[in-house]
Amino acid sequence: MQRYVASRWIPWVSAVLLGLASSAVSANEPHWFDVDVTAYNASAAQTDPTPWVAAWGDELRPGMRAIAVSRDLLSLGLGRGARVVIDGLPGEYVVLDKTHRRWTRRVDLFMGEDVRKALNWGKRKMRIRCIGACAASPARRSGAAFPASETAG
Repeated sequence: MQRYVASRWIPWVSAVLLGLASSAVSANEPHWFDVDVTAYNASAAQTDPTPWVAAWGDELRPGMRAIAVSRDLLSLGLGRGARVVIDGLPGEYVVLDKTHRRWTRRVDLFMGEDVRKALNWGKRKMRIRCIGACAASPARRSGAAFPASETAG
């Protein structure tokens, strides 16, 4: 009887151990998020009465590689100061703003005052991933997002 019980548990325990091993390996691999990517401008009509101030109080400047993320992405670790790569776009972007609550799985590229460029961008399905740790650390909260040398031209 005991051999029968043990033989039934061995495959289950093996499956659990293999699952833990594979998740440990995948934890080191970059995690990609499929999102809709749109664009926004520093305009009171598109944001609020202070369009050059982001959701957490960061000052936006023309040419910054800043993004706003939907609130569901915040809970996945894409909080203030998280640096991301957008598949198909050069360089890094930093999370400095939040989108309206109605949006999910969305990233907004900050395009300064260039409304035509934002309209031409439209809405694209793309992939993004964090660079380094996704969750914003205290060190990220204290400094500027990008020095002038790291801004988009």
